[in-house]
Amino acid sequence: MITSDTLNSPSLTATDLFQAEETQLSLEWLAGKDGGHKLLEPATAKYPGMALVGHLNYVHPNRVQVLGDTEAEYLNNLDAKRHAELVNDLCSCPKTAVIVLATKNQVDGLLDRANQTATPVFRSPLPSPVVIEYLQYFLTRALAPRLTAHGVYMEVLGMGVFITGESGIGKSELALELLSRNHRLIADDVTEFVKVGPDVLVGQCPELLSDYMEVRGLGIINVRTMFGETAVRRRKRLHLIVNLKQLTRDNAAKIDRLQSEQLTRNLLSSEIPEVILYVAPGRNLAVLVEAATQAYILRTRGINPLSDFVDRHQKALEKNGQ
Repeated sequence: MITSDTLNSPSLTATDLFQAEETQLSLEWLAGKDGGHKLLEPATAKYPGMALVGHLNYVHPNRVQVLGDTEAEYLNNLDAKRHAELVNDLCSCPKTAVIVLATKNQVDGLLDRANQTATPVFRSPLPSPVVIEYLQYFLTRALAPRLTAHGVYMEVLGMGVFITGESGIGKSELALELLSRNHRLIADDVTEFVKVGPDVLVGQCPELLSDYMEVRGLGIINVRTMFGETAVRRRKRLHLIVNLKQLTRDNAAKIDRLQSEQLTRNLLSSEIPEVILYVAPGRNLAVLVEAATQAYILRTRGINPLSDFVDRHQKALEKNGQ
């Protein structure tokens, strides 16, 4: 088990959102600048990512309340008392982090109340459905659950392969061998995995470590400079975990030589296929990683050599028993 894996809780403020989408949505910050520190997703959220952005909703308030032409017209057509109550409820609601006006219509009293409650109010000239689409896309990825894990992440035969193992077992040396066989490096030593879908994890390299590897005896090397532009890539979906273990007398007798049970490892509530490769003198780990990856690809296509092997022998037994 890798003890250095750490779960990260992404935090995003109203200011972060404005800076990220200012150009894309032509945003203008109208009011509530004192509330720029407000979190788009509280750290204590029970169901992260739920009800982040949407049209004005008083029953189940969104963290980002978007007011289009219809919502603005509705509020402005109310009597003065009811109008003031709803504007106050919108700005003072503890769940409201940001209000986005996707309309040219003014909402009476909104900006004054937003300044009083330090509720950021942005305006975009784009239609509200377009604004919501962009914000949902951005927030889903920016606030996705993340895991930082110790290991080397490679693209092998087009698949994302995460190589783990104890420190000093030879992960970086294996990565060098794979690079020499025209595979690609994504991250060395530290990999950040982001959950972008129900069963989809994308691994990427922290910006400060991108393109670099540390190899005992060689020090720091620049993979892009040494192997070329095509030897590295920024991110890749995770398909397979290869766990390196030292071969000893104790574990040699416990190895499942037929691999009848498919191992998996749980990362961010997703079950990722795992293969254990034992490190011993004379074993070509690069070839074994390629074979393990190819076997994974074949399994995804419904090809199971073990099942075919057992069926062949079962038919032979039945034939001999006749």
